Amino acid sequence: MPETAEQLEAMFPKLDDAQVARLADFGRQRRAAADEILFDLGDADHGVFVVLSGRIEVANVSNGEESVLRSLGRGEFTGELTLLSGRRSLVRCRARESSVLLEIDRPGLRRIMQTDAALGETFLRAFLLRRVYLIAHSVGAAVLVGSNHSGDTLRLREFLTRNGYPHTYLDVERDPDVQGVLDQFEIRVTDVPVLICGGQLVLRNPSNAEAAARFGLNAGIDEGDVYDLIVVGAGPSGLAAAVYGASEGLKVLVIESTAPGGQAGASSRIENYLGFPTGISGQDLANRAFVQAEKFGAQIAIARSARAIKCVHPPYAIQLDDGGTVQGRSIIVAAGAQYRKLNLPNIAQFEGAGIYYAATLVEAQLCGDVEVAVVGGGNSAGQAAIFLSGLTRHVHILVRKAGLAETMSRYLIARIEARREITVKPWTEVEALEGGTHLERVRWRDSKTGIAETHEIQHIFLMTGANPNTAWLGACLALDEKHFIKTGADLGADWPASRPPFLLETSVPGIFAVGDIRAGSVKRVASAVGEGSMAVQFVHKVLAGG
Repeated sequence: MPETAEQLEAMFPKLDDAQVARLADFGRQRRAAADEILFDLGDADHGVFVVLSGRIEVANVSNGEESVLRSLGRGEFTGELTLLSGRRSLVRCRARESSVLLEIDRPGLRRIMQTDAALGETFLRAFLLRRVYLIAHSVGAAVLVGSNHSGDTLRLREFLTRNGYPHTYLDVERDPDVQGVLDQFEIRVTDVPVLICGGQLVLRNPSNAEAAARFGLNAGIDEGDVYDLIVVGAGPSGLAAAVYGASEGLKVLVIESTAPGGQAGASSRIENYLGFPTGISGQDLANRAFVQAEKFGAQIAIARSARAIKCVHPPYAIQLDDGGTVQGRSIIVAAGAQYRKLNLPNIAQFEGAGIYYAATLVEAQLCGDVEVAVVGGGNSAGQAAIFLSGLTRHVHILVRKAGLAETMSRYLIARIEARREITVKPWTEVEALEGGTHLERVRWRDSKTGIAETHEIQHIFLMTGANPNTAWLGACLALDEKHFIKTGADLGADWPASRPPFLLETSVPGIFAVGDIRAGSVKRVASAVGEGSMAVQFVHKVLAGG
């Protein structure tokens, strides 16, 4: 556990008698016998336990062995962020001696968060710090065995990391102890990546959805109910819509195909977002927004994708990738956009094995002391280059235009110009990729001079223009010539109703589009958050019959 008294006090605050008395109406008293297990690793149906008398222990369980993380006495309580989402527990909790406890279930915990600001803050701060500790110390008995030359390994590492799931990573090429693990579970090297769950179950190259199901990252979706609002996509705009919708009493479901944050969530640092003068990583910003949404009661489904939409009349139906269907009286489409791929015949061969579409610590750890290239001239490319320049030998920024001034913020350009470790190459395009199981060489050409150069570069980060994720919409919503969703005054003859469309409303009344997927949107985190929160106000008007 943390060594300083301040860290321990923040992570395990002790409630005084007055605070415990305020909690009495939110739970029920129960007795626990000595050595009774209150909840176990993998359990989801339990709440917070506040110790009224006696002692209980929280323990890590790994390979059947139990190690005590913390002993809790009067006024102390169990729990971390899994309690807000309904995910499975990462630890075991047992009564060390005969104890009297106050048990507060998940609805009761949410009522505390919403009605008692001081107690809610105490719980939430402790939950956040405990989750950070669990991630840092890989508590939870999940082991990923993979290879740095495997695209699926990178996919799973990114998925687990961005969803904040603690795990241990073992690399078959680098970790000296990995052979013993492979032998123990009868895993062949050709099987990797594999996920070992709870020291027993082995999943061979699972999909993100299979990993999410195994680790309980999703609470069950109620397909028989009709939600007030369904948000498709959990980027900054979608998370903002979830926070404002849920905090204002709407029953909200968010559907996210990968992890909270969208493209912004994969950004190493965002420095021009209001209120964060020293910057914040995209993942940290996304995680905070995710916790806020869950605090207010939004339901967020991870590794679930929208595959089609039925929009003839409300309630509208969204078909999911597993064949299920959810219904909503209103919908906010916040599915974002994806970076364009290079028009090269063998690019798929190197995706995740030399070609990357994000620049987080997970990708940077694959590079080492080598030269890398970043393709693109926007802010995301600039932040990636600056981040990578502190971890690699040299960074080449490849730009098709004359420079960065047209597409990148000035503060980023100034920082790039001050870095000897970064070289900007204008009028430059990648024209060939070479290698076997991993990228080995790159050839690029200067379109002004016609001169081509081949470099021994094994890692390229692609952050070029983006294509909207609108293919799943079919012919439901009106799109512009670039397949972005038209909204508001831009609809013109595509608007079918007698009333004028609300701002951000699509060609179907009651369905809104926000963020990068919307035609004419400003590609900035702040504007995406603004659109998501603003759209909820129009949702209220639609639901009220406006």
